[in-house]
Order: sequence, then structure tokens, then C-alpha cells
Amino acid sequence: MSKQEKWFRFGKSLSPRRVRGLTVASFVLPLVLWSLISYVPALWHPEVQIQSVGDTIYFDAGDRVDVETFALENNNLLESDGVPMVGKRVNPVYFPAPHEVTRALYSAFFTEPRRDGEPWFHESVAHSVRVVFWGFLLSSLFGVPLGILCGVFSYFSKLIEPFVEFFRYFPAPVFGALAVAILGINDAPKVAIIFIGTFFQQVLVIANTTRTVDFSLVEAAQTLGAKPGRLLFKVVIPAVLPKLYMDMRILLGWAWTYLIVAEVVGTSTGISWFINQQAKYRMFDNVYAAILVLGFIGLGTDMLLGALGKQLFAWEDGRRSGFGKMLRKIKPAPVEA
Repeated sequence: MSKQEKWFRFGKSLSPRRVRGLTVASFVLPLVLWSLISYVPALWHPEVQIQSVGDTIYFDAGDRVDVETFALENNNLLESDGVPMVGKRVNPVYFPAPHEVTRALYSAFFTEPRRDGEPWFHESVAHSVRVVFWGFLLSSLFGVPLGILCGVFSYFSKLIEPFVEFFRYFPAPVFGALAVAILGINDAPKVAIIFIGTFFQQVLVIANTTRTVDFSLVEAAQTLGAKPGRLLFKVVIPAVLPKLYMDMRILLGWAWTYLIVAEVVGTSTGISWFINQQAKYRMFDNVYAAILVLGFIGLGTDMLLGALGKQLFAWEDGRRSGFGKMLRKIKPAPVEA
């Protein structure tokens, strides 16, 4: 087998070693591209940061101007026998280098708010996590049971899904003004936006996953006399539970995508407030740091849920669950007569 065939095998999985290498590369390649654009002036650097103003009266040291303006002003100075400006090529302030964002990732947590009463960065992050948690929890409390019922019973499917299909095309942010009018300006409308953005998709996704249950299992249980309630809780739900768990992981990521929109409804709070404040002060390294923190939280949560899912549904891979092994270890020995 050639090297090319080892990497590009149609419909086949790669070896664990190659998977690990590609996973690392998926993060390293964007970082390398970002570094090249940040540190190699020949690639971009469309501005000049003025270090010495010479005889110009239009700019101060530290100002950033585009390359054309810098060259034009220097030409005018040279033609009038003035001292030209000195500067270095830089990227725009909204495109900080990796080391600046890395430094901001640390300093953002330990930098005091500019004004009294404003939240610290970690308080903003915790606030955002709470908003997503409550929005997703409420959506799941209603959406998961409803989706399962729609997937199992045609009665619920025909009664509920047509309206859900219609409603899911409404962008959740359009309900922002209504949510504020009904629920006030604090966290309730933000939770409502995440609920609206997640719930209607959740019902349809869960319903479609429930319909993938192997119907031969249902027929076998019916043959043995199982009633509808027992079929639902003892056959259908256990059969599709691993897929439902995967759906919930994907939908949780979906809920996070509505956070920024939700947090500007009513009073601006959370990490969205932090990002807007830092952009206002033109501290874009902190903006990038906050965005990366969102990514770290989302990826970390998903990896944690993935690891938990491997334990909960170990039988799918032909393994024994670590929970089962632990329970066997703590099982008390039988009492001798």
C-alpha cells in the first residue's frame, strides 16, 4: 500500500497515530498562518507605526498610518528640505500577534475593571456560562421529551412538527424586543433567546434520531406483550440513547452560538459586554483572548462530555464501562451463614 493510499483510504479510518497527528495539525496550521501574517512584514503589514516624527506637524510618535500616507508625507518633507519620519511596518491594531493575545489571556483575569462596579473578566465568563446553562437546560427539559414523543407517535409528530418547522426559521434575535418587554432587562430575556434558538431545532433533531430505532426490536418486544409505555422506556429510549447523547453535545454547541446575541438583549452583560468594552478601548488583544476563552470552554465541555459518553455507552465499542468496574470493586462481599 502506497503512502498516499494510507492517508486517503476511501471510507476507512486512519490509524490512531495519524489521527493524533492530524488533530495536532488542525490547531498548529492556523497558528502558523497567524504567526506568518503577524511576524513577516512582507506578507501584509499595511500600516506604519511612527517612531520619529521628523519635521511633520500632522502626526505624533506612536501613530499608525497606512503605508501610502506615510510615503506621501515623507516625500513632501523631503521636497521641502524637512526631516522625514521614521517608522516600522505593523499590522492594524485589530490584528494583534499571537504573543500579544497569549499575554492578554493571562492578564485579562488579573486586570482590575476600569470603573468601580464593573465585573472582572472571570465574573463575566461565569455569567455567560450561567446564561447558556439555564437556556440549554430549559430547552432540553421541554425539547427532549417532546422530540422523543414526536419520533415515536405519529399523533404528536403531525400535531407539533409542522408548527415547529415553521417557527424554526425565525431568527431568535428578532424576539429580543418582545423578550425584554415581557421578561425585563436582566438575564431572563437572554435565557429566553437561547431557549428559542435551541428548542425548535432540538425537537426536530431528537425526533429524527428517535425514528432511527431498529424497528425489529420494537416488534420483538410487542410479540412478548410489551405495552406502549414499556416499549418507550425499555426499548426505544435505551436503543437510541447514545445517538441522543451525541445530539445533545451538538445542540449544546448550538446554544453557545446564540450567546453573543442574547447578551446584548436588555442590559449588556457577560463576556459580550467585556468584548464590546475592550473593542471600545481598542484593546483588541483582550477581544481575541475573550473569544479564545469561549472556544476553550466549548471545546473543554465537549471533550468532557465525550469522555463521559465513552463510559456511559462503553458497550457500543464492545467494552465494559469503567463505572461498572468501579461498582464491582465496591460491591460488598456476601455474608457467610
